[in-house]
Amino acid sequence: MRKRVEKPSKEKVDRVDSAIEEEPKRKTADDYQCSGHLQLDFTELCKLMGVKEIPSVKLKRPRILESRMTKWSPGRCLQIELEKEEHNNVKEVKISGWTVDELMLRVLSKLLPSLSNLQCLRMWCIGLTDRTFTSMKNTVSLCSNLRKVVLEGNPLPEQSYHLLLGEDSMLTDLSLRNNRIGEEGARLIGSALSNTHSANKNLLSLNLAYNSIGDAGALHIAQGLRLNRSLLCLSLSYNHIGDNGAARLAEVLGPFALTHEEIVERRKLLIKGDQSEMVQSSLVSLADSHEQALSVPSNSSLDQISKSAKHTTKKKDTPRKEEKPAQSPAAKKEEGKVAKKDNKASRSQTGKVGGKDKNLPVSEQEGTSSSQAVEVTVDTVIPLLDPGIVHTGGKVIHPGNTCLTSLNLSGNELTEQSLKVFLLSLESQCEGGLLRLSLSKNHFPSDCETFLKIQEMMSHKHPLSKNSSSQVEDEYGEAKTISPA
Repeated sequence: MRKRVEKPSKEKVDRVDSAIEEEPKRKTADDYQCSGHLQLDFTELCKLMGVKEIPSVKLKRPRILESRMTKWSPGRCLQIELEKEEHNNVKEVKISGWTVDELMLRVLSKLLPSLSNLQCLRMWCIGLTDRTFTSMKNTVSLCSNLRKVVLEGNPLPEQSYHLLLGEDSMLTDLSLRNNRIGEEGARLIGSALSNTHSANKNLLSLNLAYNSIGDAGALHIAQGLRLNRSLLCLSLSYNHIGDNGAARLAEVLGPFALTHEEIVERRKLLIKGDQSEMVQSSLVSLADSHEQALSVPSNSSLDQISKSAKHTTKKKDTPRKEEKPAQSPAAKKEEGKVAKKDNKASRSQTGKVGGKDKNLPVSEQEGTSSSQAVEVTVDTVIPLLDPGIVHTGGKVIHPGNTCLTSLNLSGNELTEQSLKVFLLSLESQCEGGLLRLSLSKNHFPSDCETFLKIQEMMSHKHPLSKNSSSQVEDEYGEAKTISPA
């Protein structure tokens, strides 16, 4: 006889299946949902990604109490600053003095974009490479409210810092001190500030102090200032800049002649503006003709005609024209109204840079030339279509950059020769222009006549009183506010 084999009961099979289903799946970093509490999220993400030595998270001390030894103190930690002491409301993150490798960058790429109120990211001497810098740049672009980035003490072989201030960058404040930026880095940064085809529209402050830009690099920065109309503050202190580089920077502030490439681009914009104006005017005239045809019946009085002209949306006498399609004229009429409305709305936007009024004289003027037609279709003033441009002596002269309000050239190699160029440019600035020009610790005596004239001019533009303050740089090149005695 065969031995009877017992079949497993249905209950046992169900019990095994349920045990397998109840076994929890292993959580990964990709599955983790950040809560907004930085300390908890950071620790958990480090564990999930296998970080062996997890840095600590500390509340940032007030900057007044920080000393130089504190900045150089060893230790792997994230310093954070909270808004209203709420742990779910981090507004600043500082990483200082330890190497951030690719694994840690993966943690930060998951963590930082989840901080909805993050406004400032400070990274000092964190050992970035060209590869890890690209990863950090991508993380910065994902932080919706991040407006200030401080990246200092991180020299890169490819000097690709310009990626942080591209045309689509939302940063308003960028500090790149102590990064050994030379001529090539300055060329890339200058091109990112502006060229004939594009320009950065959001950056307000750029700190390039304590680099090696030199005269050659200063020429590239000056080139970037020709058509940039957003940058307000620029620091080039301690960069081995001499008279040649300083003179080019000074020339951009006053009237300068457009290059052949800029003239060609200006003509293209003028032609484009003429075409845009012709299209809009034809749409408006076509709409007006349909309005009159629909609102003026044969037995109307003069009063009814004027009333119909004012209130074109009311058509009480249109039944006599039923053979014509009513939708087509109405659609064209509505199109004309939209064109008029957009025309007025875009004109009201003229003179605003990045949605903010910079109080530029260029934006306050409205001319009837064809160059103004382009301003109707864009949100920012196009420098190549500045109404102050004049033709003289066979050259096209631009009124200059009057948007920059603060320029720091302290600790360079300027002599009285370049100061004379600055004086001429400042005298030619009718409205707006520089309010602060820092020239201390250069190669000219403090009592030279040109320097005294520049100081007097600056004091008239921006007089310091007991109720006002001025920004200077401390011994480490960091901006601080002082009040005059």
